[in-house]
Amino acid sequence: MKKLIALLTIAGMLVFTVSTAFAQDPAEGTPEPADTTVVDTTVVVVAQPETPLQTFEDEPVEVKGFHQVLKEQFIQGNAMFMSFVLLALIFGLAICIERIIYLNLSTTNTKKLLNKVESAIETGGVEAAKEVCKNTRGPVASIFYQGLFRYEDGLAEVEKSIVAYGSVLMGRLESGLSWIALFIAIAPMLGFMGTVIGMISAFDNIEAVGDISPAVVAGGIKMALLTTVFGLIVAIILQIFYNYIISKVDSLVNAMEDSTISFIDILSKNK
Repeated sequence: MKKLIALLTIAGMLVFTVSTAFAQDPAEGTPEPADTTVVDTTVVVVAQPETPLQTFEDEPVEVKGFHQVLKEQFIQGNAMFMSFVLLALIFGLAICIERIIYLNLSTTNTKKLLNKVESAIETGGVEAAKEVCKNTRGPVASIFYQGLFRYEDGLAEVEKSIVAYGSVLMGRLESGLSWIALFIAIAPMLGFMGTVIGMISAFDNIEAVGDISPAVVAGGIKMALLTTVFGLIVAIILQIFYNYIISKVDSLVNAMEDSTISFIDILSKNK
């Protein structure tokens, strides 16, 4: 339940950020050219008839901001298909952010933890080592605690419990990755669907007008290309996060395996 609430919160924040960005109008608040500029231009034209072209070229050109351009392209690419692509990006990023936070919180300094456990076993016994593991967050400490819980049954039982519980923790670390992979796959698919719809729209215009001029087909082709571009961009962004999460999971799993070997050695030494 906590994980679901966290995902919905992150997704809501991303939706609010994107909607705010699309609602912004960069041209708002831009000072309009003063009347004196127009008067000065008129005077120049009257005084020197050869320079009207130069005066026209020097007129300030309104530069559109990134959000304004993005919003225009979003609308021109058919808002229905682009909305689905945007939702794939928002929910995919929400899961990625939740996974990254979870994995970073699960990271533990295994060498330091092993030293603490060994010192606790030597000074206070197994119970002291359990307290050390209980007060340390992360999957490595949980595996150590599970092994210490079976310490009285022998090292063979300790190894079995560590292997079994390690599989459970690996499943928790990899939770949500299938959803990220789904959004990576579905984003370009939605873009390609928009491409097909755009081409169908272009041919419908040709059929209705009876002409194949560029002006007739430009709208449909532009929609087709824009949906494809946005779908591929979403897939690329999510793929980068996905690969980072996979590498983080692999490093945690390797740390778990290496530390458990050292942990078994410590237990056998203090048996």
